[in-house]
Amino acid sequence: MNELLDPLILARWQFGLTTLYHFLFVPLTIGMAFLVAILQTAWVRTSNPAYLRLVKLFGKVFLINFAMGVVTGIVQEFQFGMNWSEYSRFVGDVFGAPLAIEGLAAFFVEATFIGLWIFGWDRLPKLLHLASIWMVSLATIASAYFILAANAFMQNPVGFQMNEERGRAELIDLGAVLTNPVALAAFPHTIFASLMFAATVIVAVSAWHLKRGQHVEVMRKSLKFGLWSNVLAFAGTALSGDQLGLAMVAAQPMKMAAAEGLYDTMAPASFSIFTLGTPDGASELFSIRIPYLLSFLSTHTLDGEVEGINDLQALYTQQYGPGDYTPIIWVTYWSFRWMMALGGLAALVSVVGLWLTRKGAKRPVHPLAWKAAIWTAPLPMVASLVGWVFTEMGRQPWIVFGLLKTEAAVSPNVAGWQVLVSLAVFTIVYGSLAVVEFRLIKKAAQEGPPEIELDTDADGRPRVDPDKLAIVY
Repeated sequence: MNELLDPLILARWQFGLTTLYHFLFVPLTIGMAFLVAILQTAWVRTSNPAYLRLVKLFGKVFLINFAMGVVTGIVQEFQFGMNWSEYSRFVGDVFGAPLAIEGLAAFFVEATFIGLWIFGWDRLPKLLHLASIWMVSLATIASAYFILAANAFMQNPVGFQMNEERGRAELIDLGAVLTNPVALAAFPHTIFASLMFAATVIVAVSAWHLKRGQHVEVMRKSLKFGLWSNVLAFAGTALSGDQLGLAMVAAQPMKMAAAEGLYDTMAPASFSIFTLGTPDGASELFSIRIPYLLSFLSTHTLDGEVEGINDLQALYTQQYGPGDYTPIIWVTYWSFRWMMALGGLAALVSVVGLWLTRKGAKRPVHPLAWKAAIWTAPLPMVASLVGWVFTEMGRQPWIVFGLLKTEAAVSPNVAGWQVLVSLAVFTIVYGSLAVVEFRLIKKAAQEGPPEIELDTDADGRPRVDPDKLAIVY
């Protein structure tokens, strides 16, 4: 019973659940804003109404998702104050700087230009209205960077000095925080992964309509756009993921060792696709391995040395004192593989889709292929979620690597039952919001691209029936 009401365990569960729930909306917002901006650019350049219809359709999906993301993001700030006051006190001077820039600059720009974009269809010149959605996209990307810079400090603390008297880290170099090598590596990886999620949503919506023979000409363009976007985004995700792996090894070698379940230092080191064995690594019953791959991922050489868990544990004990500095191995091992497998599967479906729908294809697409395309949509999202599980769980037992352990960051005066009550309330509220979000997006997707009669005034501004705008937004 005491474990069930342990404030630390409950606070970690609450933070994990609410953060992962919030992250359901973040990648779709980032990716969809960018892809909608591209579609609107195509409409402005070609005056093809098919692109405008797609902007209306996926713009509505973007706006629904953005609104839900704002609501869930507020809870994150509440959590830090309630459950993690010691963390906030210790690192707030550093952690708060990039978050303040994100809120005062990036999010402000994002919210302002979203308003201009929503209400400016029949009021702004074409190019100015187009610039609005591009500003929204750039602001969402900038917002992601500042948040990643804050998170990167937890992975690789830089730009600070310790105030021993006050027992806290204090900012001395904002530039170092914003150019943290971990942030620079994580940023493109996160953006490309977000584009994958948005692209597979576009693919799924297009496949759903094409399977039923609805809006065929428009959805064909949408399908091709989504398939190519997903394939290109996967290439970017893989390449940036390689660079992120190098940054991870440099900052947190224990995380890479835990990702492989590598207990003894090896050179060269193989990468296991699948392994069965004892939790302590003493016995390996079965394994499928790719020789030299772990060395290449860690050092970009085929015979590079990869430090093992046992050696790192001994090193950290010497540096930081007695304790267990090993994360939960089965979590890091499988989350690392699920992240790569789900992302790769989503890309593979898109490659197959491009082949099946290529110009000159003689056979109609099989209904099962349409279903596979529809169910591809959640794969990049789940890959991103398990990727964040790997990132955060692989850092344990540290909340700020090398500086502050997670157990020391929890609020000292918050009782377990209080965290449990708030966790239950958040779960109920978030569950309800999830149902609302899914139904709204599903309804918008199934309605398809709206029929729009486009006219132009003397200044080249599009005239759109306000009643139809009300339906779209």
